[in-house]
Amino acid sequence: MNHLDKPKIGNINVQRTLYQGEPVFVIQDRFKLTEAAIVLPQVLGPLVLLCDGTNTLPEIKAALEIRYGLPLPEATIETMVAQFDQALLLEGGAFEQARQQAVTQYRAAPFRPPALAGASYPADPAALRRMLQDYLDRVDKVPAVSPASRAIISPHIDYQRGGLTYAQVWASAAEAVQQAEFVIILATDHNGAQPGALSLTCQNYASPLGVMPTDTALVERLAQELGPENVFAGELLHRDEWSIELVLVWLQYLRGEKPCPVLPVLCGSFFHFMMGQASIETQPKFDIFLDILRQEMSRRRTLIVASGDLAHMGPAFDGPPLDSAAHAQMKVDDAVLMETLGQGKADAFFELMKGGQYERNVCGLSPFYFTLSALGQSRGQVIAYDRCPADNRHTSFVSICGMVLE
Repeated sequence: MNHLDKPKIGNINVQRTLYQGEPVFVIQDRFKLTEAAIVLPQVLGPLVLLCDGTNTLPEIKAALEIRYGLPLPEATIETMVAQFDQALLLEGGAFEQARQQAVTQYRAAPFRPPALAGASYPADPAALRRMLQDYLDRVDKVPAVSPASRAIISPHIDYQRGGLTYAQVWASAAEAVQQAEFVIILATDHNGAQPGALSLTCQNYASPLGVMPTDTALVERLAQELGPENVFAGELLHRDEWSIELVLVWLQYLRGEKPCPVLPVLCGSFFHFMMGQASIETQPKFDIFLDILRQEMSRRRTLIVASGDLAHMGPAFDGPPLDSAAHAQMKVDDAVLMETLGQGKADAFFELMKGGQYERNVCGLSPFYFTLSALGQSRGQVIAYDRCPADNRHTSFVSICGMVLE
């Protein structure tokens, strides 16, 4: 059967906007295999929903008319589905060919090049060192935590807004960073469509400060245990995801640019757990993943870096504008969140999130959970906290923190 007979929309990115005064969806391939995009009137959104791999074109036509009151000719639907395919929005066909080609090119490169150098931070190594040192020089004296500290919770917001918070937490944990023999980076996957996915890569990560070698033997072991089709399905997302890159730069700088083995992991959304669509207790892949991490942690001095921001609130994130009272409440709710993280209990943190905190768009949910789970019993200390503006009217904010766990 041709993949166009029962079209299935794949891993896509959807944005709502206005085009010539009409509300539309701008739909693109989330892997960024092409610059092509589909501008779809929002009224035709059900067409995308019906392209789920179970419906033929006549069935899609009937469902659009009966369920949504959208009488579209089958020829029009066929044309639109073909356009979806050309834009690499459908699984199989053109998308699969382009994906395989991109994977081959990505893996053949000597390293994963920095995606944000020259945009979010300087591409020139000397200029980057000066910028990072300037942040460190500007922060007040921070407590030096134990060199035996086992984990850092670091922001992954841009340095322009979060630089001082980065500087405080990384300076506080400097000795633990410098003495680490192995670093696990558990980072938010902002673009993955598969809920609960753990996306790995054997590719090394680079920044203007050098290359950090990925522990390929460990990646291969995880792939063997979890299934390569699972852990490498989202590998291409590593190319443009910033949540690992932005903490890697600080890791390199605080280590004096001395390399050490790294395990970079992109952690998918927990939304389906929060909504009761699945149970986290029945996820054997998580148990296998965490068991292997603990084994590695027991045999060499390991530091976990959990790369995640806290709440995202306001119109920039499809919420109501934050007035002064809501802004103050945001800080109160964040304090509860950080206190729970500091208790070091993954179950308590998960229940807090599921109890309503997830509604505040805490994008560090999954890396925080995996970090606490891998550590077992731990205690955390808040080193820094901030609320960063996310729009020009100061009605949207992203909260961030830096914590160290022992």
